[in-house]
Amino acid sequence: MVERRFSRFLPESELSRLNARPGQHVRISPIFGEVLGKALEFAARTGGLFDPTVLTALEDAGYDRTFEAIQEDATPLTRGSPPPASWRDIEVGTGTVSLPEGLRLDLGGIVKAWAARHAANLLSALGPCLVDAGGDLMALGSLPNQPGWPIGVADPRDPSRDLAVLWVRDRGVATSGLDFRRWKRGGVIHHHIIDPRTWQPAQTDVFTVTVVAEDVLEANLHALVTMILGARDGLRYLLNQKGVEALMVREDAQVLTTPGFATYVAYPNMGGFRG
Repeated sequence: MVERRFSRFLPESELSRLNARPGQHVRISPIFGEVLGKALEFAARTGGLFDPTVLTALEDAGYDRTFEAIQEDATPLTRGSPPPASWRDIEVGTGTVSLPEGLRLDLGGIVKAWAARHAANLLSALGPCLVDAGGDLMALGSLPNQPGWPIGVADPRDPSRDLAVLWVRDRGVATSGLDFRRWKRGGVIHHHIIDPRTWQPAQTDVFTVTVVAEDVLEANLHALVTMILGARDGLRYLLNQKGVEALMVREDAQVLTTPGFATYVAYPNMGGFRG
């Protein structure tokens, strides 16, 4: 259901049909409307640091096919420029959306978190559950006689070991980073985290960040914004978010945490589900 509606690589998906019809009022499903509404809310809250309209920038950076299909290419990329319109110009009606000319949506990041929360809410009627949607996790309830679900935070430079194992209950966990989705074009490394202020891959000194928040959608949002802002400003941003804790790994391998992150760390260091 999720891929059929939101994949940018399927021409028949709801997202692709909308992107192909700029300037028209296109009917959307309630599920699509819910995800888009949350994306626009996040864009407004972050002053556009979260931007669901960076699809063209992703393609300009070389992410123009599924990640598994991306091959190293000696041809340098030609940088594009931001469109004249922005997410603020999207017209949302009753069951319809109209995109301005030159503006296309990519909801791939937020929809994973939405799917994890949606599935967890459904499963929680049957008992405690943990749902993992590509690294975005939602934990509801706890294992019997345990304080939560054990979730491992993998070392991005040595995925065979964990930097920490967390106990998480009724919280979401999301990790964003440069350790997986990056590629080389024209001898230059590019990645998928676009800075909407420059319309190019973010120039950041954060390698990965794992965020725990009351909801996996919130965790996903804060992880992305932290990656874009970099370690110094990202940590300042995280400290201003209520109920949010994080572990950050910088490019120089230094590990930073917010003051309350230790409250989630499990002892002894048992194995856990990977966040």
